[in-house]
Amino acid sequence: MDFRDTADEAAFRAKLRDWYEANFDAGGMPAAGRPDAGYLRKWSRRLFDGGYVGLTWPREYGGHGLSPSYQAIYFEEMVRAGAPEHMGIIGLNMAGPTIMTWGTHEQKSKHLARLLSGEDIWCQGFSEPGSGSDLAGARTKAVLDGDEWVVNGQKVWSSYAHLADWCILVVRTDPAAEKHAGLSYLLVDMHLPGVEVRPLKQITGDPEFNEIFFTDVRVPKDSILGKPGDGWKVAMTTLLHERGTMAFALVAQLRQHFSRLVDLAREPGSDGRVPADDPVVRDAIAQEWIELQSLAFTNYRTLTTLLTKGAPGPESSVVKLVWSEANQRLTKLARSLQGLSGMLDGDGGVWDGYWQYRQLRSRGNTIEAGTSEILRNIVAERVLGLPRSR
Repeated sequence: MDFRDTADEAAFRAKLRDWYEANFDAGGMPAAGRPDAGYLRKWSRRLFDGGYVGLTWPREYGGHGLSPSYQAIYFEEMVRAGAPEHMGIIGLNMAGPTIMTWGTHEQKSKHLARLLSGEDIWCQGFSEPGSGSDLAGARTKAVLDGDEWVVNGQKVWSSYAHLADWCILVVRTDPAAEKHAGLSYLLVDMHLPGVEVRPLKQITGDPEFNEIFFTDVRVPKDSILGKPGDGWKVAMTTLLHERGTMAFALVAQLRQHFSRLVDLAREPGSDGRVPADDPVVRDAIAQEWIELQSLAFTNYRTLTTLLTKGAPGPESSVVKLVWSEANQRLTKLARSLQGLSGMLDGDGGVWDGYWQYRQLRSRGNTIEAGTSEILRNIVAERVLGLPRSR
């Protein structure tokens, strides 16, 4: 693979870099890197107006029809600028590609443009209490009543559900069928009567994850993607893009954290000592750099698969697995470099508690988007070709 930009890619990178310099002010970001819905909505709209949303989406759906390599450049320059991601990551990376693949003309016309602009925020209704990462074990039911599906059940660990306008929802429509065969996939308006969102406050203090309760929610019949019983196949399209296209965003985020880790290591602590002067600290930082480079090159392999086959391969599961544990180690290292000050948060902490917040948030990395245990099974069976253990 040639890692150098083509002439067109170099021009795109230069234009994007200039745009960030003119439009992004790091001083306006929320303190300690905490998510702020109002700020992120405005920033997401600015990205859209600037022409940097939906880079790889087909032009017929409002995108720019560019190669995935341009999306990789976008993430690299985002990190360089220190800017946040688009707020609608679930819509852009999961709901949107799934609707493009499985949706009717009416569904595409209704949802895709508003998804790109950030007017509609999406959440994911897959996980349930008692089934965890076992999507085929979903028990939320949808029963057809005339021209409507009547939905009852509960979902959990749904990011952005407290802010979302729409939900990609896996439901059981045929309880008599085999587990995988009895599922269907609905697009559900989160403002419908009977939809209740209960935010789950995390260890960070933020309610990023949520429970969703559905009580006799009446969803139009034409909100289904595919046919009844296609839910498993449609959901696999979603998960393929979640662990594939989002891998670039994950590595970009880790690169951003690593850059800030280096900045922290060069700052004198409260005792006047500079952490980077310690060879043990330098070794630890070097190890994190090695992990980062291995992830970056694995992403290039995934990019090659995208360019040649049009879809990411199972190798993207490696990225998510290694990234989640590397991010936890990196944030722990950053806090340890602060010495006793690492115990402080908020106004009394280094960088207003930035690293304390990032370490606490990282605890969810090995659970969300597939637990590390599930991902190790995927890598073993689908990447390495090892026999199934069950």
